[in-house]
Amino acid sequence: MNDRFEIPGRLRNTSIGLILVGVLTLIGGIACLLMGQGTTDVDHARFWAVLLHDSVFFTLITTVSIFVMSAVSLAQGSWIIAYRRVPEAIGANVWVFATIAAVVMFLIVFTFRDSHGVNTIYGWVTPGNDPILKGKSPFLNKGMFVGFTLVTLGLWSFFGRKIRALSIAQESAPHNDTKIYWKVFRLGAVFLFVYALTQMSTSPWLWIMSVQPHWYSTLFSWYTFASAFVSGMSLILLWVVYLKNQGNLGLVTKEHMHDLGKFMFAFSIFWTYLWFAQYMLIWYANIPDETVHFKMRQQGPYSIIFYANFIINFVMPILILMARPSKRNYFTITFMAMVIIFGHWLDFFQMIMPQPLGQYWHINWFEIGIFMGFAGILIFSVSRTLTKSDLVPNNNLMLKETAVHLS
Repeated sequence: MNDRFEIPGRLRNTSIGLILVGVLTLIGGIACLLMGQGTTDVDHARFWAVLLHDSVFFTLITTVSIFVMSAVSLAQGSWIIAYRRVPEAIGANVWVFATIAAVVMFLIVFTFRDSHGVNTIYGWVTPGNDPILKGKSPFLNKGMFVGFTLVTLGLWSFFGRKIRALSIAQESAPHNDTKIYWKVFRLGAVFLFVYALTQMSTSPWLWIMSVQPHWYSTLFSWYTFASAFVSGMSLILLWVVYLKNQGNLGLVTKEHMHDLGKFMFAFSIFWTYLWFAQYMLIWYANIPDETVHFKMRQQGPYSIIFYANFIINFVMPILILMARPSKRNYFTITFMAMVIIFGHWLDFFQMIMPQPLGQYWHINWFEIGIFMGFAGILIFSVSRTLTKSDLVPNNNLMLKETAVHLS
C-alpha cells in the first residue's frame, strides 16, 4: 500500500505565515526592550518568561510522542501502527524545540537580571542572603541546571530521531524479519527509563518548579507529565484527523479515533486527580511555604486562569468526551483536542508567570504571537518529516493486526 503525503500549499503557507508572525512578534518584543521607553523590570521578565513558557511546553508535548511509541512497543500493541508515522514525525522533531528551549533557558540563567541585579525568573541564580536558596544550592545551581538540561534534551532528541530511523529501516528489511523490531523494543525500554528519570522527576523541578524556588511539591513532576501527555495525545489526534481529511491513512478507522479519544478523556481525568491531590494536600496541611503557590493563583490576580484551567481541562472533557459517540465524531474530537491543548497551555502559563510577573500578567499580542510562532514551527517541521516516507509502515510485523483493529 503506497500512501505518500504531499504538503498542500495552504498548509505550507499557513505554517510559514505563523512562523513569520512569531518572528515579527519576537523582533517587536526585542525592539520594545531595546528602546527602553516605558519598559520596566516586569516587561523584561515577561519577555523571557513567555519564551520559557512556550519553548518548554512545546518540547514536553512533542516528547510525549516518543513516550507513546516506546510504551506501545513494549506492550507490543498494534493499534497505533495505522498512524505510527504521525508520532514518529512529531518525535523526530523534538530536537527543534529542545534546541530553542535550551537556548532560552541558558540565556535566562546566564544573562537575565533586573535593574537590581536579581534574576526574577530563576531566583536561585541570584540567591543573595536567602538561607533557603543557599540550602538548595547543591541542586539549584548553574552547573547542575546546564548539565541536566543538556543531557535530558540531548537524549530525548536522540531517541526521537533514532526510533523513526529504525522504523524507516524496517521498510527495506526482509519480510517478517524481527531484528529491527526487537531493536525498537529494547530502545523503547531504555527511553522509558530515561523518561522516568527526566520528565517524571528532575526536568520539571529545574525548568518550571524552580521558577518559584521556595515552593515545592512532591507531585509536581507527575502533574506536569499528565498535562503534557494529554496535550501530546491531542496533538497526535489533530494530525491524524488532518491526514484523514487529505485522503491519507486509509487504514485508520473510527475505532482508532475512538482509542485516541479515550486517551484524551482518561488522562484529562488523571490530570484532574493529580490537580486535586496536589491542591488538597497543600490546603489541608496549610503550611505557608506551600500555600503561597495557590494563594496567588486561586485568590490573587490569576484566579480567572485558575478556574478556567479547571473548567477547560476537566469539566469540558468529562461532559463532552464521556459519551462514546463524541469520541467517534471527527468534529467533536478535533474541537476537544484543540481545547485541551489550549487549556494545558494555560496550565503551563499559570505554573510559570505568577512568580516573575506578579499581578502584571497579560495575554495579548506578545503571548499570542509567540505561541503562533511555535505552532508554525511545529506544523512546518512535522509536515516536512511526514513527506519523507510512506504513511503506512508496510513492512511492520503488526500491520495486519492494526488493519482489523476493533475498539
